[in-house]
Amino acid sequence: MEPQHESAYADYVEQSWPTLVRAAVFLGARPHEAEDLAQTTLVRCYTGWERVNNAENRDAYVYRMLLNCLRDVRRTRWWKDRQYDDPAILERRAPVAGDASERVAVADAVHRALGSLTKPNRDVVVLRYFVQLTEKQTAEALGVPAGTVKSRLSRALAHLAADDHLLDLTGGTK
Repeated sequence: MEPQHESAYADYVEQSWPTLVRAAVFLGARPHEAEDLAQTTLVRCYTGWERVNNAENRDAYVYRMLLNCLRDVRRTRWWKDRQYDDPAILERRAPVAGDASERVAVADAVHRALGSLTKPNRDVVVLRYFVQLTEKQTAEALGVPAGTVKSRLSRALAHLAADDHLLDLTGGTK
């Protein structure tokens, strides 16, 4: 790889690593598995950096790679959806009002609520709202039409609006 491409890749890794790991956790991987998935994704980015860097939408391309890595791992190893043991890992680095126990409770409620969604709906919610891809980018990353993203998002948000774990955070009001 040429030095300028090496530098661009290194900058991209530094910038995207935390978000890739958290996205993998929100997509259903455990923390250590999420780190492995992010690392595998970034290795694949390195081997095809020219293609990744020249992609019309680099973020959508990389998150599609992350989803493919997640699918590869789940195909080769049986695993059942498991309840996450340590919600503190989901705590975002951005400051959140309240003490640490409140932040852990919020992280746990969000993780449980996301876990109650179907896999396709969870993928859409995580990519659209957590990773903050546009509808078009989300559709590209998932390989589905934009209309499918909108309908999945609508169903997922309706489900989340009625979720008991999230209602507990708002005092039981919708």
